[in-house]
Amino acid sequence: MKALVAFILLVQLPIHKAVPAAPPAPLGCDDPESEAAAEVAVDYINSHSHHGYKFTLNTIDNIRVLPQGPNKEIIFLELDLLETTCHILSPTPLANCTVRSFTDHAVEGDCDVKLQKVNGQLSVLASKCHSHADSSEDILQLCPDCPLLITLNDTEVLATVTESLNVYNGKSTGAYLKLLEIGRAKMQYHPAHVVFVEFAVAATNCSAAEANVEACHLLPDDQSDFGFCTATKVIRPSQDLQVNCQLYGHQPGVTYSPPGQATSGLVPGVVQGFTNHNLRLSHNNPLASESFSSEFSASMLPAKSVARRAVAGVAQHDKVPRPVGFVPPPPCPGKIRHFKI
Repeated sequence: MKALVAFILLVQLPIHKAVPAAPPAPLGCDDPESEAAAEVAVDYINSHSHHGYKFTLNTIDNIRVLPQGPNKEIIFLELDLLETTCHILSPTPLANCTVRSFTDHAVEGDCDVKLQKVNGQLSVLASKCHSHADSSEDILQLCPDCPLLITLNDTEVLATVTESLNVYNGKSTGAYLKLLEIGRAKMQYHPAHVVFVEFAVAATNCSAAEANVEACHLLPDDQSDFGFCTATKVIRPSQDLQVNCQLYGHQPGVTYSPPGQATSGLVPGVVQGFTNHNLRLSHNNPLASESFSSEFSASMLPAKSVARRAVAGVAQHDKVPRPVGFVPPPPCPGKIRHFKI
């Protein structure tokens, strides 16, 4: 009898079904976690670039987070970057580097970056980038007389760089400088014909005053002293040349990767007539893209945009209890920090 009563009471107990825990909300492109990952990615891109200029973040286009177990995630980022005026050899912190203005003929970088986050620590696994200059038509619509980027191997550019370096070395009381690479070149035709060039240099073991050019060699890595020059050459109506060079001083751990069979300080891929150093030369790992990731291919469905995933996530889990005041993350892409090309 006691057993029967106990059974009846047990049957009458309320049955509580386990409520599944709410899955983590997808990140929005302007969330602090997304911006932290983007900062690590941009630092990696700049520190692993071998030519050209430092880039800064303009927009986070997309973010995808793939849980990999306790305290571990894989993060895929799609970033829009903008070129700054700081060469990669410059010791100037990125935060102090000026973003090239639209009328300075801006260069945009598009990057896919794969990161991992383990116990809260972010690190980059792969990067893939491409950079390109804004169209000349866009610049001329806003500023008809602005100088425009021209190919780095243009004959007037090469002549201006050679003349500028010779003039500077001829007046210098310091080390004899050699050309590393031409970083940028612009031409203006109206109201005057002017060539603008920027180029990276390095000190040699010779003094400029006593240089035997054939015997001058770049300093070894543990003594290296890199620098940067800008020059403006007016060709018409009257000729004039202004040159300014700055040596940075030795920076431990900072090295320059020689471009191999280069012509006049140009990376081989640039000699073919390009107007800017392409980030692809330093960042071209297909695993950086979500669609090429082995982890993604093996364990996930085809990628969706963050905006679609956010909406789909809310729809799929609308029966799952959400915290009071829950708001889905904003869609991607995120905010534009400078200007859109």
